[in-house]
Amino acid sequence: MNSRQPIPVVVLAGFLGSGKTTVLNHLLASRGGTRIGVVVNDFGSIEIDAMAVAGQVGDSMVSLGGGCLCCAVDGSELDAYLEKLSAPVHRIDVIVIEASGLAEPQEMIRMLMASENPAIRYGGMVEVVDAAEFDATRGRHPETDRHLAVADLVVLNKTDRVDAAERARIERELAVLCAPGTPVVGADHGRIDPELLFDRRPWTETRGQLSFEDLLAEAGGHGEGGDGHDRCGHAHAAYESTEFTSEQALSPRRFIDFLDRRPAGLYRIKGFVHFGVPGHGECYEVHAVGRFLRFAPRPWGRGEARVSRLVLIGSGTDGPGLLRELEACREPAPHEARPESMWGVLRYVARHEPEPEAGVGFESGTGTDED
Repeated sequence: MNSRQPIPVVVLAGFLGSGKTTVLNHLLASRGGTRIGVVVNDFGSIEIDAMAVAGQVGDSMVSLGGGCLCCAVDGSELDAYLEKLSAPVHRIDVIVIEASGLAEPQEMIRMLMASENPAIRYGGMVEVVDAAEFDATRGRHPETDRHLAVADLVVLNKTDRVDAAERARIERELAVLCAPGTPVVGADHGRIDPELLFDRRPWTETRGQLSFEDLLAEAGGHGEGGDGHDRCGHAHAAYESTEFTSEQALSPRRFIDFLDRRPAGLYRIKGFVHFGVPGHGECYEVHAVGRFLRFAPRPWGRGEARVSRLVLIGSGTDGPGLLRELEACREPAPHEARPESMWGVLRYVARHEPEPEAGVGFESGTGTDED
């Protein structure tokens, strides 16, 4: 069995014209050395020519040309594709499912959560919204409101095509339509920082191999695009990153309280936490995209220090305030904590992953013409 951590599967949804393909193209073009497996309904305008030259089509991309993913019988077709992509030989780091514009994201989430494939895990649902056509889209597709209600992260795309007052109005409406605390990330031309969804490997780890990044660089002389421009558009400049380290164990209850109260501008949390509660001494990897939250326990490495390390990425957040709240989560006597103090954490541990106490945890997800 593959000993690697399960591969996160991110659902990228949105109605026709919202810019899903543009967002996906941007993620592919600015992913660093990360290997992204992609499942799409059809290739559309995805830039696959260079990927074909790199030998990646057939290895890390599959297509469902016959309809929406949510229409796959019992999810077996999707399961087959995910099993292929998650095979260790492909060394995939993250899988992105670009859903058809008419797909039902709730059904895809249900299939992923119910999957018995231990090599993958649900990694959150991102809904792309066209700011310029927001009202018209809701008029044509009343189900938009239902899709927004289950989104973990909303990308408000094409913000360059609306003025500040219109953008503020749409954001107020989204705050009502989405679940409380759901972050809304503004973007133009689909440019969002990939770090909001997944970790990027340094490009130097893959240079020298025939890779998508190498081909883009050869085509345009820049690592981020073949048109002579930086496709990333310095998207990371719009976000702030706050780092927290603690050699002292964290209280699971106080840490869960902190996560439950995290502000809407906090888009991403990643890192490792040491709780030190008797019977739960593992290292707990934490991963949050928007409202989606998940913990994955693993043994500490030989000689690895029992240290909690977290990175918090957001916009308009109070970095010093977040650090003060995390410092208040420190627990001076974790060995005295009762096992039930871990119940809040174990709610967000996937069923098929090794758990400190069998049968306790479960994963929760509450978590121009473009396609």
